[in-house]
Amino acid sequence: MTIEPSALDRVADPLRVGASLVIPVTELGWRFSRSSGPGGQGVNTADSRVELTWNPAASRAFAALPEQLQTRFWTQIGHALVNGELTVAASEFRSQLRNREAARERLAKLITKALTAPPPTRRPTKPGRRAVERRLAGKRPAARPRPAGRGRPPTERGSRRREALGR
Repeated sequence: MTIEPSALDRVADPLRVGASLVIPVTELGWRFSRSSGPGGQGVNTADSRVELTWNPAASRAFAALPEQLQTRFWTQIGHALVNGELTVAASEFRSQLRNREAARERLAKLITKALTAPPPTRRPTKPGRRAVERRLAGKRPAARPRPAGRGRPPTERGSRRREALGR
């Protein structure tokens, strides 16, 4: 299997998380192990499972972020840190290189999600007068009285039963 040079370059490049955060490769930690997924004969010999770790507290790139973004990050991701490190694992591919790319993408998405501002809360509004009038006008045809003579005539309660019994 030949590995294209551009794929190796992507894994060796700094991790870009949006426009405000670029994590250097030196701040990322890699750990490799055997994957439990598909792999044929090489599944027991190839270390294709990848764990990517990043320590935000020791990161220079993270320290350069504004205080507001750092606070948002800690509130969103603080519970997911183990010993101060954020860890992402990837083992869905047979190739270690593809798993490394997947782990990088997953870490970038996780950090991006933590740094993005929550959407503004919905301000409840009241429907306008014209909208209420349209809704009520649509209900009027269904509410009009039905024409007489449709269906069977109203009877006294239980009178049919009495007639059937001959009383």
